[in-house]
Amino acid sequence: MSEQCIPTATSPLSTWLSYLESIHTSAIDLGLERVAHVAEHAQLTKPAPKIITVAGTNGKGTTCALLEAILQNAGYRTGVYSSPHLVHYNERVRINGKPLDDAAHCQAFAAIEQARGETSLSFFEFGTLAALQLFKQHELDVVILEVGLGGRLDATNVVEHDVSVITSLALDHCDWLGDDIDQIGYEKAGIFRAGKPAICGQPAPPPSVAAHADAIGADLYQIGYQYHYVQQGDTWCWHAGAFDMDALPVPHIPMQNAATALMALGVAELNIADTHISEALRTLTVPGRMQVISSQPYTVFDVAHNPHAAQYLADRLATIKQDKGGNIHAVVAMLADKDIAGTLACFEGIVDHWYPASLSVARGAPASALSVNAEERFDTPYHAYQAAYQAAEPERDCVVVFGSFHTVGQVSEQIN
Repeated sequence: MSEQCIPTATSPLSTWLSYLESIHTSAIDLGLERVAHVAEHAQLTKPAPKIITVAGTNGKGTTCALLEAILQNAGYRTGVYSSPHLVHYNERVRINGKPLDDAAHCQAFAAIEQARGETSLSFFEFGTLAALQLFKQHELDVVILEVGLGGRLDATNVVEHDVSVITSLALDHCDWLGDDIDQIGYEKAGIFRAGKPAICGQPAPPPSVAAHADAIGADLYQIGYQYHYVQQGDTWCWHAGAFDMDALPVPHIPMQNAATALMALGVAELNIADTHISEALRTLTVPGRMQVISSQPYTVFDVAHNPHAAQYLADRLATIKQDKGGNIHAVVAMLADKDIAGTLACFEGIVDHWYPASLSVARGAPASALSVNAEERFDTPYHAYQAAYQAAEPERDCVVVFGSFHTVGQVSEQIN
């Protein structure tokens, strides 16, 4: 791209995003050399006094959101970087629980453009550095970073973080991370730091996780060993040595992720009271994660896009179906490089009516590639949602929209 086409700090956000998509040879380019060079030059490797980095196949977003909510309740100034977004790019960076306006992002992009010089950066790398720039300028207490892909070679791993978290481990992004769970464990554990706490919320993880922690001298806290949780009716208890808590509210996110977030905060050396935790557990909702959109018909949006996440969603839908006694109407659209058959198999015997849709984005699968029995296939997720919503009985049935961030994002944008 010619010099004259480089946006400025006052250019529209859409212009900047188009520019970022055009300046590198590939959308995904794992490796730290280029992004680390720019981060060090711009002094962005420690943008806050306390930094928690969260990796995992599923559960990163909900874990980050709970960490953020608890820390906000405790009075800390927080920053969160997460991806992908559902509707607007601005969702990727939150300062004190809120997204920033377009102008703030454009100014940060301009700063990174100047700092990078001749160094080529991918879209995600550029966005990560811009987020770090925003965190640094807002003088925050705690920053929470959600890993984009893998961990060891992800752009977020240039940061000198204090606590490392792995939420879960399953096969996903096999084109980039491989189809060997031990290798995936090693890639995720690549965020661990010597002498620093490392939390693993995956029960019985592959041996590579503990092996890497031992090799570098990280302090590993493993669910089922150093910390435990047990649900007791409408409350649950969490135990981690001196950090025991009882009669906690059951959250609207997977309990495993909540327990892992508590362990991360337990070792982070921060001043947090039980009331800060209980209030966050009681009130937390996360867009696109078992997000209830409507009560009549009962409508849920969830970004589940692999078998591991789909099984959790299917179990929740089975409970809803039993409680309401009606049918489940499922709107689904997925990316072609996901395990489509394995994901959809989780809903056998649970979904009564399918509304498969084509996903018209890069890597999007056509509706015909979705292996479900359906009377009709749809051009867009929104058209499928309209059909499902109209067919559902308001008092008894449930509508679920799932399969991808793109699926949930497109429907959310249309109905809001």
